[in-house]
Amino acid sequence: MCNNLLYKALVVTTTQLTMILITVASIFLVFIIIAILKMYKLKAENKKLMETNAFKDVDESYKDFTSGHLYGDN
Repeated sequence: MCNNLLYKALVVTTTQLTMILITVASIFLVFIIIAILKMYKLKAENKKLMETNAFKDVDESYKDFTSGHLYGDN
C-alpha cells in the first residue's frame, strides 16, 4: 500500500514532462537571444573603434628596432 502511494507520487506524466521541457527550452532560448544581441552590439562597437584614429597613429609611429647591435645585424 505504501509503495503504491509512493509510486503514484513519483510518476511524471507526459504532459508534465512536456511542460517542463518547454519551460527549460524557453529559458535557454531567451539566453541565446540575449547573447546574439550582445554579440551584434559588440561587433558594431568594435567596428566604430577600428575606424577611429587611435589605431592608425600607432602604425605610423612604430619604428623598427631589430637592426641594433644586439641582433648581430651590423
